[in-house]
Amino acid sequence: MADWNPSLYLQYGAERTRPAAELLARIPLNEVSSIVDLGCGPGNSTALLKQRWPDAKIIGVDNSPAMLEEARSALPECQFVEADIRQFKPGKPLNLIYANASLQWVPDHYDLLPHLVSLLTWNGVLAIQMPDNWLEPTHVSMREVAYEQGYPDRGREPLPGVHAYYDILTDAGCDVDIWRTTYYHKMHSHQAIIDWVSATGLRQWLKELNESEQKAFLKRYHELLEEQYPLQENGQILLAFPRLFMVAQRQP
Repeated sequence: MADWNPSLYLQYGAERTRPAAELLARIPLNEVSSIVDLGCGPGNSTALLKQRWPDAKIIGVDNSPAMLEEARSALPECQFVEADIRQFKPGKPLNLIYANASLQWVPDHYDLLPHLVSLLTWNGVLAIQMPDNWLEPTHVSMREVAYEQGYPDRGREPLPGVHAYYDILTDAGCDVDIWRTTYYHKMHSHQAIIDWVSATGLRQWLKELNESEQKAFLKRYHELLEEQYPLQENGQILLAFPRLFMVAQRQP
């Protein structure tokens, strides 16, 4: 599990792309010439940007070679760069920095977000969407299993929250539109939930474990999911998935 798995990630491609499209719909820009897609993954979000602004120069940034290989294959007309989000610096100010489900992996948002705003043109936009599921049973159970089995905390940090983000971005000189949406994804089994999170949050916990340790971790994790997620009358499971959205426009 050294690298991200594009095929596993795109197993729920429609569900993962929906919030990307909803973030895109709230960006108040018409003419755009330069875009960076931070944490572009396999290019599913980059494709949306290309559809809306076909003439813009679009650069996708990710630190996963496997994800970038998938993105380059899908979108040969875009440029993709392997880099850490914190270290990436464009050659000139950008009209749009778009970060769909990526910045939750990057620490120190009190410093990171003002830095990203500083890379924008006047009236440029920083558009962010992040899973806000640190307190959801999927993620609480990961931490619980790790504690039970004696593993260190490998999960991501909780997000600062709506009010903190509003202050961070307004202090950086932006007009801010911020909202939170909870999606309810239909899962056909508890194993399907594991498949979903194995492509993202769960991989952090498993990547340092050997095969037998992974099996023990997943067995206990499955048991906790069965306790937390009841079956609907038709046998489906509703997976609540809250996400936080921000569209910050830099003011002259």
